[in-house]
Amino acid sequence: MTSSSGSFVERLVAELGADVVTPGADLGTRRVRDWSGTPGAEPIALIRPRSTQEVSRALAFCHANQRAVVTQGGLTGLAGGANLFGGEVALSLERMSAIEEVDTVSGTITVQAGAVLQRVQEAADAAGMMFPLDLGARGSCTIGGNLATNAGGNRVIKYGMARDHVLGLEAVLADGTLVSDLHKMIKNNSGYDLKNLLIGSEGTLGVITRAVMRLAPKPLGVSTAWCGLPDFAAVTRLLQHARARMSGGVSAFEVMWPSYYDYVLANVKTVRAPLDTTHAFYVLLESMGSDAERQAEEFEAMLGEMLDAGVIENASLASSAADATRFWAVRDAPAEFPILLPGLIGFDISFAIADIGQVAEQCEAMLHARWPDMRTLVYGHLGDGNLHVIAHLKNAPPDLEEHVDAAVYELTRDWHGAVSAEHGIGGKKRAYLGYTRDAGAIGAMRAIKRALDPSNLLNPGKVFVDAVPGKSSPTGAL
Repeated sequence: MTSSSGSFVERLVAELGADVVTPGADLGTRRVRDWSGTPGAEPIALIRPRSTQEVSRALAFCHANQRAVVTQGGLTGLAGGANLFGGEVALSLERMSAIEEVDTVSGTITVQAGAVLQRVQEAADAAGMMFPLDLGARGSCTIGGNLATNAGGNRVIKYGMARDHVLGLEAVLADGTLVSDLHKMIKNNSGYDLKNLLIGSEGTLGVITRAVMRLAPKPLGVSTAWCGLPDFAAVTRLLQHARARMSGGVSAFEVMWPSYYDYVLANVKTVRAPLDTTHAFYVLLESMGSDAERQAEEFEAMLGEMLDAGVIENASLASSAADATRFWAVRDAPAEFPILLPGLIGFDISFAIADIGQVAEQCEAMLHARWPDMRTLVYGHLGDGNLHVIAHLKNAPPDLEEHVDAAVYELTRDWHGAVSAEHGIGGKKRAYLGYTRDAGAIGAMRAIKRALDPSNLLNPGKVFVDAVPGKSSPTGAL
C-alpha cells in the first residue's frame, strides 16, 4: 500500500470508524476474489457498513477523495466482476443481511442486499410462500449480487431472471446519493424505471442496499423426472410437449450432453446414475402445480405419451423428494469442477433454442480440432437458451484461455448469441461485449455510466474496456 493509500485509509477509518473499516493489511486470509479464477488484487481497505446511511457516507467520502470502490457479495461470480485491479476499496454488505418483512397478502419479501439467497428462500417457505430464484450457489450468494448480475439459475423458464422478481429497490449512487423506490406495486409506470437500470449493472452504476421482491404461491405438487433421449430433435420436442401439456408449466428443463453426464458419473463420487441405460442426451425435467394429485397425473401421462412416441427412450420418475434431490445432484455437480479440473475455462453463453444443438456440436468439434487432447463438458438450461461449456487441457500453455475464449466467442457471435447469459460481463468478457451489443448500444451504456458515475469510481474496468485504477485506457476515457 502506497503512502497516499495509507493516508486515505487512516482518514477513512477516522470518518467511518474502526468497527466499519478494516485496513487491507489486517484482512488476513479473507477471500477477496470470486470463483472465476480471474486475477485480483487485495483491497486497500474493506468497508462493512450496517445500514444504508453508512453506505451513503462511505461512498460520499470515497467520491470526495476520488477513490474507487468495488462492491462484493458472496464472491460466487464467474466473470471477475467482484475482483479488484489494485488501489480500490472493497465494500461488503455482509452485515446488512436482514429479512425485514414477509407480506403474504401483497406477496412480497423485503430484504437487505447482504441476505444470502437460501435464507430468503427459507423465509418465504416458512411463510407458506416461495421465492423462485434458485441457483447452485444459493448457500453463499447474496441478493445484492444476484440483482447486480441479474442472476438466472434453474427456474428461469417458468419464473424469469432475477429482475423479474423485483418490485422495488433501494440503492446508493457513486457520490453517496440515496435512490429509494421500495414500492410493492406490480404496476408503477411513474417515470424512468431506475431499478431495472441498476439490476444487471454489475455494481458500476450504484450499490444496491435493499429490495422488495415478489413471492410466488408455494407449489403443492412438484414432479421431477430424469429422461434419456435419442437426439436433439427429441429434446426440443419434449420441451414443446411438456410446456403445452402441463397446466403448471415447466419449472426446470436441464439438458446434459454425454460429455458432461459421463464425466460426472465417473468423477463425482457423491452422485449415481438416474438411469441404467445410455443415451445421446439427458434431461432433468421438473413441473410444479397447485393441485398435487392433478400435477402427478398430468406429469405421468405426459411422460407416457413421450415414451410411446419414442421421443423419450427411458425415464426415471422421482417418487420422493430424496429421489428429486438425487437427480439434481447430477446437475449441480459443476460445483466440484474447479477441484476436479483446475484451470478449467468455462463459458456461459446463450442462443435461440432451435440453434443450440448445432452450436454445441460445432463448438466441441472446433475445440477438439484445435486442441485434440482437450476435455469438453456441455450442459445447460435449455428452456431459456442458456448453454454452458467447460474446456480443460492438462499442462495447458499460459495463453490457452485467451485463444479458447476468442474461438468460442467468435462462434457465439456467428450464431447471433449472447456472450453472457447469466453471469455478467465483469472483467473477463469485456473485450467481447461488442460481439453481442452493437456500437449504438454500447455508446448508450457508456453515456449512462458517465451520467451516474462521471469519475468512473464504481467498479471501474468492468463491463467496458476502459481505464482501470492506475492504468491508462486503451480506448480513451468514458
